Parts: sequence; structure tokens; C-alpha cells
Amino acid sequence: MKTSKCNLSIASLIALVAIMLALSGQLFGQSGAAKSSGGNGTSATRWSVQVDQIDPGNLDLAYSFQIAIYENLVEELKKTPQFQQVFRDGDLKASAAPNLLVLKTTVEKYTPGSETRRAVTTVSGATKLTVRNQLLTREGRVVLERTVNGNVRFFGSNLRATHNLARNIAKTIKQSSWSDSGQPTAILTGQL
Repeated sequence: MKTSKCNLSIASLIALVAIMLALSGQLFGQSGAAKSSGGNGTSATRWSVQVDQIDPGNLDLAYSFQIAIYENLVEELKKTPQFQQVFRDGDLKASAAPNLLVLKTTVEKYTPGSETRRAVTTVSGATKLTVRNQLLTREGRVVLERTVNGNVRFFGSNLRATHNLARNIAKTIKQSSWSDSGQPTAILTGQL
């Protein structure tokens, strides 16, 4: 008698798990379809981005600043929901991505600061960076072009300016009108 109750309990548990798995699969499929459709009933294009190495322009920018801008930019772009994937410059997987944009960054202005002067007086010693960003299609068509600033004015290391700059670049891309439509159709220029 106890064996048949045990078998019945096990069979009921297995049936319950099977039902839950079947329902969760249906719900997952419905939520995936709901996420992929846009507001007008069509599916929105998900873009990936490849971040090119930082171009120092004609400035004598330390290599550590170039690398810090690049690394912070990759990390900040990974945090934004605009891109399906974020690729590094030279990543072979980027060539297989169906909808790929390339982000080019050129340093236009650099004012080296002094951590010591910032700590002593809060009115001098700011580190300032100004870059020109271009978001391009594979074919080289410019989708977005902006001038973005980053700085550190009060406390923090000079490299903190690169983090602030990367955050401002990601914010600019996130707020651009092409990212709302999902289609890179217009050239947007400006400064943040």
C-alpha cells in the first residue's frame, strides 16, 4: 500500500514538472515575440557596434589615455541596450554580424590637468577631453556624428576624465533619434 502511494506521488510530481515546463516554454515564446516587435507591429532591427581604436588626431595624447578611453567606451557601450553586441577593433566575429555599425573616435582637444592642483584648489587643474565620434555603417555612411566632452574638475585621477567621456558618448548614442527608430537613416551632428 505504501509503495503504490509513493509511486503515485512520484508520478504526480513528474506530471506537475512536465506541465510547468510546457507552460514556461509557451510563456517564454510569447514574451520573446513581444520583445522583438516594435510599436508598429514590425520587428525592430538590432544593431551591433564595433569600437575602433582611438585616433589621437594631431595631439600628443599619452597612449595610456587612448587605451583608457577605448576600454571605458567598450564597457559603457556594453551597458546600453541599444546594441545587440559590442565588438572590439579587429574582432573576427564582427565581420559575421548582420547589422554592424562602426564607432570611430578622434580626439580634438586635450587639456592635461593636475590632480595636486585640483586637490589644493577646486578652481584649477581640470583635465578636459573633447572628441569627435562617428557612427558609420559597413559601407561608410555616417549615421551619427557628435562632438562629446569629458572632464574631471574636482577630485579624482586624470584618467577619470576618460571614464566621464565614455559615459557621455554612450549617453549621446542612447539619446540619439536613430536609436529610437532602430534604423540608421539620418546624419545627426551636434555637441554634448
